[in-house]
Amino acid sequence: MSGQPIDRLPLEKLGRYLESHVTGFRSLKSAEKFSGGQSNPTFLLRAESGEYVLRRKPPGELLKSAHAVDREFRVISALADSAVPVADAQQLCEDESVIGSMFYVMSFVRGRIFWDPSLPDLDRDARGPVFDEMNRVLAALHDVDIDAAGLSDFGRPGDYFARQVSRWSRQYVASETETIADMDALIAWLPDNIPVDDGQVSLIHGDYRIDNLIFHPDEPRALALLDWELSTLGHPYADLAYQCMQWRLGRDAVMPGLGDIDRNTHGLPTEEEYVASYCERRGIGGIDHWPFYLAFGFFRFAAIMQGVYRRSLDGNASNARAAEYGSLVKPLARLGVEQIAA
Repeated sequence: MSGQPIDRLPLEKLGRYLESHVTGFRSLKSAEKFSGGQSNPTFLLRAESGEYVLRRKPPGELLKSAHAVDREFRVISALADSAVPVADAQQLCEDESVIGSMFYVMSFVRGRIFWDPSLPDLDRDARGPVFDEMNRVLAALHDVDIDAAGLSDFGRPGDYFARQVSRWSRQYVASETETIADMDALIAWLPDNIPVDDGQVSLIHGDYRIDNLIFHPDEPRALALLDWELSTLGHPYADLAYQCMQWRLGRDAVMPGLGDIDRNTHGLPTEEEYVASYCERRGIGGIDHWPFYLAFGFFRFAAIMQGVYRRSLDGNASNARAAEYGSLVKPLARLGVEQIAA
C-alpha cells in the first residue's frame, strides 16, 4: 500500500462500509484531510447524517508499535463516561481492504483549538481559566480508575521510565539522519539516572498539550482531548513534565512556547504554579527528581520529532510541514541536556 496517497480516501467504498457499521450513517459526501497533526492522517467526513472524524494508520512501512489507532479507539471508548472529555468513539475498522489501512471513526466535536499556548486571541483575564481547565483534565486523567475503566492491560505497570528510555532510544536510532551529540548524551545519561520506581501507575496521554484539547466555543471548558496514539499505562509525571516543556520552549515558528513571555503580564501561570495546582488536585505534597522528568520529556519529544522528519524523507508523513519538525530535534536535545546540568 506504500504507493497509495495518504491525503485521499475511496469515498464510495468507505461510504458503503460506514453505512453498514455506524448507526444512522447516511450518504458520505466528502472527506477533507486536516492540516494539523504529524502522525496519523485525520479527516473530516461530511455525510447527510452529519459530520464525523476518521483517523487512519498511514500506508507503507512503519516503525513497530507506531500509529496504533486501535489503541486510540479503545481508550476513548473506555473514557466515555469519565471526567476526561473525549469524542464519541463509533467504529474501528481493522480490515485494510476498505481504505488501505486500519482506521476508526469518532464524532466531530466543534469548538476552539488553541495552537499558540500564549493564547494571544484571548483577553488577559480569560487565559488563566483555560490553563486551569487544562490542569484539571490532566489531573482527572491521572486519577482514572484503570481497573474500572477496563484498561488494566493497556500497558505494563512498573519500570515505566526504564522501558520508555529504551524504546525511544531505539526508535531514535532507527530514524536517525545525522549525529546529534546532545541526543547521544541523553541516551547515555538517562538510563543511569532513573528515579527509584515509586509505584505510581496511571493512564497517561503521552502527548498532552494545549493544541490537543478542544474547548467550548464560549467557555474555558474542555470538550474533548484528542490524539491518543501514545497513550498507555505509565508514570503520571511524564505527562506533567511533557506539558511543562512548553514553559521552556521559545517563540519558535514551528512549535511556539512560553519561554520568552512574562507570565504575569500575560495572565499565565508560571511552571511552578501549574505544577502546584496539579499536585493540589491530586493530593501530592511535591515532586522529587523534577529535572530528570523534564530531561526525559525533551529527549522523548526530540525522538518523536526525529521520527516525523524521517517519515517525511520516506514519503509517509501526514503533515505537510513534517520536514520542518526535523529542525526541532537539536534545540529539544539541548534543552534536555540543560536539565541534566541544572
